[in-house]
Amino acid sequence: QVHLVESGGGLVQAGGSLRLSCTASGRAFRNNAMGWFRQAPGKEREFVATIRWSGGSTYYADLVKGRFTISRDNAKNTVYLQMNTLKPEDTAVYYCARCSYSRVCSVVGEYDYWGQGTQVTISS
Repeated sequence: QVHLVESGGGLVQAGGSLRLSCTASGRAFRNNAMGWFRQAPGKEREFVATIRWSGGSTYYADLVKGRFTISRDNAKNTVYLQMNTLKPEDTAVYYCARCSYSRVCSVVGEYDYWGQGTQVTISS
C-alpha cells in the first residue's frame, strides 16, 4: 500500500506562486514515475505534470508549461510542484499520484495511487 499526502495549497493572487509537496510512504515510490493532476468544479480531472522515477525526465500539460516545475527528492519520498505566474484558471484541487510505471505518465488510467488533494485558489 502506498499513502500519498499533499500539502502547500492555499489562496494567492494572480501572478503569485505556490509550491505543492507530496510525501509518499513505502519504498515503491522510488521506482515509479509520479504526477500531478488537478480538478476544477464541474470539470474532469486533468493532467498537469509528471516526472520519471529518476527525475531525469519530465512532461507537462501545455497549459502549465513554462510556469510549473515538477521535481522529486527520492531520499525524502517527496514530489514537488512549483507553480509560478498563477492564473485564476489554475484554481482547482491538485492531486498527487503514483504511476504504475517508471517512465513518465500522462493518463489517469496509468496511475494506481492517489492523494486526497489540496485546494489551490487563485484570485484575480
